[in-house]
Amino acid sequence: MIPNILSIAGSDPSGGAGIQADIKAISANGGYAMAAITALTAQNTQGVSGVHMVPPAFVADQIRTIREDIRIDAVKIGMLGTAPVIAAVAEALAGLAAPVVLDPVMVAKSGDRLLDAAAVDGLRALLPRAAVITPNLPEAADLLGVPEARTPEAMAEQARALLALGPGAVLLKGGHLPGEDCRDLLLGPDGAFWMPGPRHPTTRTHGTGCTLSAALASLLGHGLALPEAAQRAKAYVAGAIAAAEALDVGRGHGPTHHFHRFPKGYAP
Repeated sequence: MIPNILSIAGSDPSGGAGIQADIKAISANGGYAMAAITALTAQNTQGVSGVHMVPPAFVADQIRTIREDIRIDAVKIGMLGTAPVIAAVAEALAGLAAPVVLDPVMVAKSGDRLLDAAAVDGLRALLPRAAVITPNLPEAADLLGVPEARTPEAMAEQARALLALGPGAVLLKGGHLPGEDCRDLLLGPDGAFWMPGPRHPTTRTHGTGCTLSAALASLLGHGLALPEAAQRAKAYVAGAIAAAEALDVGRGHGPTHHFHRFPKGYAP
């Protein structure tokens, strides 16, 4: 059975991140993608020029309407933007048994902030609702109120601190660490698992966090155990980055190739 995966996130009109990336990643990993939009952004590969938040009540209405009609097998949460939207999403998901993957979207690749500083406390309060959270190192530091980790040891320490905030597991992305290896750390009830991976010398990494969390949600929706789902999601994103040269999109941080597994980039 094809799992139904709900993405709750903002829209990226350039197609590389946000809802658009989630729909592609969910589809490429065998899920049926659904979307509740939290924000409209004006952005491209070079930056964000505007954000228009969707009223919290309407965000909740989107989720409620889906829940009334459609089975949800997993949820991915991305950009929430403000404390009222965070509260609306938390209430709208109450009682849902499906696993939740929470990607704490705070700052865009361009450096533009996508979460109000005043909303960080609200996001922390949402962490216990998640089966797994997927922050990068700057996001982890923001959530913890500490300096960004610069070593694997500091990264492991911050993963433990994040786990103590209540999520079921932490997938801490180490791409910001120096070196040739992009190591991620999965920390949960079964222990700690380091997941190595090659660093690709490219600027075509727009939306990688959105893509990873959406792929992970899709794989969890298929019933995979978290360690296997995380490994597969990481391998999928690595392939999407490696194949991104096939795309010619923008002059900044270009998107990854979400459908790289298809022979010609699309289904025949």
